[in-house]
Amino acid sequence: MSTLHRCLALLTLCCALPLHAADLRIDMGPNTHVWTTAQLLRRADAKSVTIPDDVAFHHTMRYRAVPLRALLPELAQGDRLKFVANDGFSVDIAADALLKPSGAQAWLAVEDPQHPWPSLPGNKGDAGPFYVVWINPAAAHIGGEQWPYQLARIERVDDVAMRFPATAPAASVPADSPVRHGYAVFQRTCFACHTLNGEGDARMGPDLNIPHSPTEYLSTAMLRAFIRNPQSLRRWPEGRMIGFPTQQSLSDADLDAVIAYLKYMAQHKVEKS
Repeated sequence: MSTLHRCLALLTLCCALPLHAADLRIDMGPNTHVWTTAQLLRRADAKSVTIPDDVAFHHTMRYRAVPLRALLPELAQGDRLKFVANDGFSVDIAADALLKPSGAQAWLAVEDPQHPWPSLPGNKGDAGPFYVVWINPAAAHIGGEQWPYQLARIERVDDVAMRFPATAPAASVPADSPVRHGYAVFQRTCFACHTLNGEGDARMGPDLNIPHSPTEYLSTAMLRAFIRNPQSLRRWPEGRMIGFPTQQSLSDADLDAVIAYLKYMAQHKVEKS
């Protein structure tokens, strides 16, 4: 076969292959399962779901999707799941959100290579190959960070304080302290993109305590405004932080609590060698 024929054959093969086919790894320890795009699309429980006001696309979207709970047969009350995306985003979701009959339903949207999804708004790339979407998310108090897209793997993990002790307030901090509440809010929001004291899974944003906490160089008012709208501090169209502009995405009380936590942690830096 001539070089030209080989090139033409390779080009034909590449054109015939699905463009965004991928694998999703689910590690429930000790059991691990890898699902391919084709396998998920062929499942008997795959169906078309409509998501009003989709978090990633900001309008109604329709997906071919599988009930997320059906892919996690070993899931039990009290478990925590880590969802890791290809772009460095990582978020923990409590199993209770998936197991309680609250009315909220989590679905794994699967991008069909023959019918790819549109690009994300703001030149943020693609949401595929897998995306966790929710029907009636408010019933389980599901925030925007709990809609991970570009999903690569799901893992059962220990709670954050056990995995990353340098992020946790001291045991002497009262359970009803704003710092303790702020730590919970931090895990649900900031920790999906940032590390703290060098600990965490996410790789999208900078560390929020080392070498300096934002509470050390921004006034509380400026930090509050920045968290609400990052572009209010520095106009940067390519910035990846989207902010928390509404009470639904982050209440004023939760915002004050997470700032209290950051101020506390600024006095408890842990330098990693």
